[in-house]
Amino acid sequence: MNLPNLITLSRIPTMFIIVWLMYCEWWGAATIAFWLFIAAAIGDWLDGYIARKQNLVSNFGKFMDALTDKVLIIGIMVAFVGLKIIPIPWVLITLCREFLISGMRMVAASKGVVVAAERGGKWKTVLQIIAVSVLLLVPMIQRDWPNLFPFAVDPVLEVLNHAGLWIFIVATALTVSSGFSYALKYRKVFADVNK
Repeated sequence: MNLPNLITLSRIPTMFIIVWLMYCEWWGAATIAFWLFIAAAIGDWLDGYIARKQNLVSNFGKFMDALTDKVLIIGIMVAFVGLKIIPIPWVLITLCREFLISGMRMVAASKGVVVAAERGGKWKTVLQIIAVSVLLLVPMIQRDWPNLFPFAVDPVLEVLNHAGLWIFIVATALTVSSGFSYALKYRKVFADVNK
């Protein structure tokens, strides 16, 4: 187990800690949740950078990097649904797409084909990370740091909340379009090789 893979796999326990903190009411919990997510997002870039720099790129790393991204984002999205921050259809759309693409990747892997992340999927992930960051920033300011600002924070929080939701809408649209793109590009993977 090399360093990039350890960084990649660390996103799974990090997701559980972030979700737990999202439900905690004590001072500082929202701030820790926000910064843990930022660290996980940086880790998503860092693992790939280290792997390329040290020539440690592997099929396992490619597969697990994509999978742990999904676990991190979907886990937090489910928590947002529980906290009534985002509507459940967005999560269900994202979840269906991720299961379909992951299933396709497993079928491809069984045939010796590695399906790497593409531009549409990467943009979808970037927008999801931005949306989650913004939506985690709202409770951090609201609960932990409202007195830092010389003005009423409620209007700012409302703008941030709406911005996060709209970014999630765009990310969900990209989730669907990139899912179709993957399915079309790798449709031959599903063909029975014996026929």
